[in-house]
Amino acid sequence: MRAMLLERLMPLDTDSDPLRAVELPDPEPAGDEIRLRVTACGVCHTELDEIEGRTAPPRLPVVPGHEVVGVVDRLGPRARRFRPGDRVGVGWIHSSSGLTDENIDPAFRATGRDANGGYAELMTVREDYAYPIPAAFTDIEAAPLLCAGGVGYRALRLTGIGNGQRLGLTGFGGSAHLVLQLARHLYPDTQIYVFARDPSARAFALELGAHWAGDTTDAPPHPPHAIIDTTPAWRPVVAALGHLRSGGRLVINAIRKEDGDRDALLDLDYARDLWLEKEIKTVANVTRRDLADFLPLAARVPLRPEVQVYPLDEANRALRELRRGRVPGAKVLAIARP
Repeated sequence: MRAMLLERLMPLDTDSDPLRAVELPDPEPAGDEIRLRVTACGVCHTELDEIEGRTAPPRLPVVPGHEVVGVVDRLGPRARRFRPGDRVGVGWIHSSSGLTDENIDPAFRATGRDANGGYAELMTVREDYAYPIPAAFTDIEAAPLLCAGGVGYRALRLTGIGNGQRLGLTGFGGSAHLVLQLARHLYPDTQIYVFARDPSARAFALELGAHWAGDTTDAPPHPPHAIIDTTPAWRPVVAALGHLRSGGRLVINAIRKEDGDRDALLDLDYARDLWLEKEIKTVANVTRRDLADFLPLAARVPLRPEVQVYPLDEANRALRELRRGRVPGAKVLAIARP
C-alpha cells in the first residue's frame, strides 16, 4: 500500500518535507480488528506536534493521520460489528481501557502516533473504536469531524455554558469553525465572540454567524461566560483570561503549547486574570462516546466543514501550509486506491 511515513522528528521550519512516500505491506486485521480502505484523512495540528516532538510517537517510523474515513474491506476473526462495504471513521483514540475516563487512562493509544494512521491506503483498528459515518456527509466532509469536530464537541461540553450565556472562541481554524456552527444550533440565544489574529479568519467567523470578531487582544462587547482556546500559543491564553467574566471558564483545546511565546505567562496579573473564581480546564483527547454521540448530532445540525483538499502525495505541502497558519477551515487528504 502507498503511505506517507514519519521517520524522524524535526522542526518544520528547517525541513519542509517531514514525511516520505513509501510502499508498505498491506496490514492484516487481527482479533476484533477491522481493516479500512482509506478514502480521506484530515490534516490536524496535532500532526505538527508529533513531527516537532511536542507529543512524539513512542517509536518511529509511523504513519500519521487520525481523522480517517474509509470503507471496511476485511474483518479480523472475532470482528462482528461491521460488514465489508460499511463506511466508518476513526479518530484520535485508537484504543483504550473502555472506561468512562479512557481519554486519560494510561491504556490510551492514539491513531497515527501510537499506531499507524490514515496517511495511507489501508489501516486497521479495533471495531469498537470505529464509527458509522452519517449519510449526510461526503468522505471529505466527514474527515475533520473525527477530530476537529469531536474534540470541539468535548470542549464545548466542558465549558458548561447554557443557552443565552456568552461564548468566546480564540483561534478560528479547523475545530473552532465547527464549534461555532454547533453552538449556534445547541444554544440559539448565545452570543458568540471570535478572537483571531487573521482578518480573513475574522471575516469567515462573521459569515458563519459570529456576533462579533476581533483580534486576540481586543475587548469583546461583553465578558464571555466561557472561552475555548484552540491556538498553539500562550499569549492568547493570557488574553482570554483577561476577557472572561468573573466565575468564567477557559477551556484549552490543544494537546500541546509551543514554547515561542511562553514568556507571555509572565504578563498574568492575578487580580485581573485569575481572581474572582475564574477557572482553567484542558481537553485531553476524546473518548469513543464523544465521537459516537457527536457524529449523529453533526448530521442533524448539519455541520458543514470548510475544507481544502490535497492528494496523499502532497501531505507535506498540506502540513507546511498548516504550519504557516493558512487554514481557512480544515485540510483533508483525498486517498484513492488505484
